[in-house]
Amino acid sequence: MNKRREKTAIALALALGVASPAGVWAQDSLDLNALIAAAKAEPPITVYAVTGKIVDTAAAFTAAYGVQAEGRKVNEADQVELLIREHQAGNVQGDVSVAADVAAIAAQLLSAGIVESWVPGDLAEHFDPAMRDPLVLVNDPHVWSYNTEVHAECPVSNIWELTEPQHARKVAMLDPLVKPNYADWFNQLEMHHDEAMATAYASHFGHAFDPSTGTATAAWVAAFARNQPLLGDSDTVSSAIGAPGQAEPFFGITSTAKFRANESAGYKLGLCSDMQPFGGWLYPGPGMIAAGTGSPNAARLFIHFLLTEEGIANQTVDGKISTNALVPVHAKEASGVGAHLDRMMRFDMATAVDDFDRRQDWQDHWRLNYSR
Repeated sequence: MNKRREKTAIALALALGVASPAGVWAQDSLDLNALIAAAKAEPPITVYAVTGKIVDTAAAFTAAYGVQAEGRKVNEADQVELLIREHQAGNVQGDVSVAADVAAIAAQLLSAGIVESWVPGDLAEHFDPAMRDPLVLVNDPHVWSYNTEVHAECPVSNIWELTEPQHARKVAMLDPLVKPNYADWFNQLEMHHDEAMATAYASHFGHAFDPSTGTATAAWVAAFARNQPLLGDSDTVSSAIGAPGQAEPFFGITSTAKFRANESAGYKLGLCSDMQPFGGWLYPGPGMIAAGTGSPNAARLFIHFLLTEEGIANQTVDGKISTNALVPVHAKEASGVGAHLDRMMRFDMATAVDDFDRRQDWQDHWRLNYSR
């Protein structure tokens, strides 16, 4: 490399950030024009995301910056597997990963240098520090929900009510054995909010929880599983709760994305924001860059785009909450969760590896009690 090109490369590196040993891209500022120019000189990128809307997002990105991008819908687990295999083969196909399995990213990808996290310097001050390492693009609310056609208000006020006989086989949710983020939810509750679970227990039953029997969270998961909730995919769950014309609809927990069916299909989904101890939980959607990408600047530019109102609008309309404080809750979001974020349990990214390590234990705990 001649001296002129070397100086240009050094200047660009300083403008865009320097990779830390942990794989987190840190910087104090960002020259966005320099990033765009560098991205235009690189090959097209492919973006893996859990939503099919990534196809339209990639097209909008290309139109905005003249940088070619293709979006592909790939579920959480498959994203992780693809990123590992592509890295091992030295043949990166997915340059950016959006909203893959949080615990697996922390335990399997970041620690092994398979992906990197990059926070744009021009936006960093607008993020909660807990959402920067690794970078979380959005939080996806999963909320306790009811059928507003049958109930004038939420019929459940405490999570422990769901362990009672009247709710047996009448609660719907995703299967923790299929959707491990639900097993991770159990672990987050136990690690960070078990006292709140015990307080809710005392509020419902009128006496203190006995800690000699184990944690309040483990006791709730066991009792809830023994009540055998209906387990299904997201469409099955939202239909069981919100489909119109039901005499005895299910209660349940579902993503706020499903509330769009209130308009498109006449569903009657309502938000139970005041349940004890939480009205739901916010699942983080990380934005990762493949460590071996041949288009690192285009990948970073795509991450930057997703952190803008324009770039994330087709996801925030479904209730996802941008981690960039400058991006408002979407005006057309159907559930109303934006007014109740203080009632949602937030995942602690600092213990995501613990979630991964305990995942099988929680799934076994669920399986053993559900089958009784």
